[in-house]
Amino acid sequence: MDGRSNDGHQTKSEKRIKAAAARQANLDLQTQRRRTTRLITAASIVLVVIVGVVFSIISNKTNTNVTLPPSAAVADRSGIAFNASAKPVIDVWEDFQCPSCEIFETANGQYLHDVASQGKAKVVFHVLSFIGAESTTLANASGCADKVGKFLDLHSYLYAHQKRENSGYWGIDTLTAAGKAAGITDPAYETCIKDGTYSKWVQNVEASGVDASINQTPTILINGKALDRTTGIYGSPTLFKAALVAVGVN
Repeated sequence: MDGRSNDGHQTKSEKRIKAAAARQANLDLQTQRRRTTRLITAASIVLVVIVGVVFSIISNKTNTNVTLPPSAAVADRSGIAFNASAKPVIDVWEDFQCPSCEIFETANGQYLHDVASQGKAKVVFHVLSFIGAESTTLANASGCADKVGKFLDLHSYLYAHQKRENSGYWGIDTLTAAGKAAGITDPAYETCIKDGTYSKWVQNVEASGVDASINQTPTILINGKALDRTTGIYGSPTLFKAALVAVGVN
């Protein structure tokens, strides 16, 4: 006999055996999937570590043969500085694509620009490019704006018209139009954008950020001390102004 019932259907014993085999096959499959997931996760962690180390090594190399924007200096970690000999010193580490930087700019940008343009403090803008290729393009454009004396004008415009990160929006044509909208009429600005005149300078600013252990944007330092972002100061005009007044900005 083949163990089947007379009507050709499986016996209860066969059904139990088949069900047990199916459960075991399912357990084996789940075990294999967990093992694969662990391997992928471990490999991903190793890759992140390797990429981070390589990025730090590459980024931490400052090219000494670089064309700087007129207001930038190596002594200021390649930042664009206003009022070089003034006190206190305010360092702004930012990325034009950074949403949190746009929040800071909306809350405190005009006040900070007034402090810079009126000579009330030394303000150094360090334009980073860690978010992506468009950050590099935007940072280069800011150097081009500095070349024609319009850094703050373009700075305000770019944050007021910030796009989604790496949207593909920013290029030569859009940055040329942005410059015109910001009041830039000097043709040297457009030429500078097309030539990527300050692309190596952008890399140097990024390297300086690594060297200064800047790992978040925006990061604002007053006389070398970072503002405590847990207090809400980055989004508070009242707190930010009070912090500057406390170190002598009137």
